[in-house]
Amino acid sequence: MVNFITGANKKDAHLINVNMDRDLEVKEFGDLRVITRDDGCPSCGKPVEIKQAIEIGHTFKLGTKYSQSLDAKFLDKEGKENIVVMGCYGIGVNRIIASLIETSNDKDGIIWPAAISPYQIVILALNAENKKVKELSDEVYNNLTKDGYDVLYDDRSISAGIKFKDVDLIGIPIKIVIGERNAKKGIVEVKDRKTGKVDEVKSQDLESHLKSIKNIS
Repeated sequence: MVNFITGANKKDAHLINVNMDRDLEVKEFGDLRVITRDDGCPSCGKPVEIKQAIEIGHTFKLGTKYSQSLDAKFLDKEGKENIVVMGCYGIGVNRIIASLIETSNDKDGIIWPAAISPYQIVILALNAENKKVKELSDEVYNNLTKDGYDVLYDDRSISAGIKFKDVDLIGIPIKIVIGERNAKKGIVEVKDRKTGKVDEVKSQDLESHLKSIKNIS
């Protein structure tokens, strides 16, 4: 390189028109690059595995920079004053959500764990204009909310296919489907979003059935 720019070892300062033979002595050149899957571990020689990751939280050691300015001190066991050594940490709530979606999904959408899902249960009332469907859906919704569950009630006047697609995309852990045929018999269909397991349950047995599902309890 000829007449290049380099740092000057001073804040906000650079040197221009620098030349190696004239301005500095290079003791060693290094081959610095990003490691690849073809490289072995520098310590043991075994193949390396490269994975994509997302930073959820971090910790910083701040030392005494700020505690000196604040005159923040403590007494040790000998009664001697010492400057506090400070540290800080941060957890990105939005990053937790992003990383969960990256790692918990399928071809249909998100698969939320119950602990952080926007809702634990979604009720799909298919053809909510039908009296039996409406009555049973209302009953199930009222009982579940009374028991403390977070429930989304979808009684929109749209096709069943759109409702199924929307709820799979959102990824609510438990889906309860109430259609005309089963409503006449007082039966609801319970589907686990994560496992895909489907059970037909009598409405009066629904609450005890939900307690047996690990993905929601």
